[in-house]
Amino acid sequence: MPEAPFKVWQCQTCGELYDEAAGLPDFGIPPGMRFVDLPDDWICPACGSAKSDFLPYDL
Repeated sequence: MPEAPFKVWQCQTCGELYDEAAGLPDFGIPPGMRFVDLPDDWICPACGSAKSDFLPYDL
């Protein structure tokens, strides 16, 4: 079964985007890291909001 396409997630507090394909290398998150695989205590690098404050973003 083919792997699902990468998604982009948006912080509902500040609008920051997390692109699974790009990751956040400056924060130790490699390209290709799925949002679901981020630690539960991961926070938005821009505003500090919780992972639960992110929703899928439609480009």
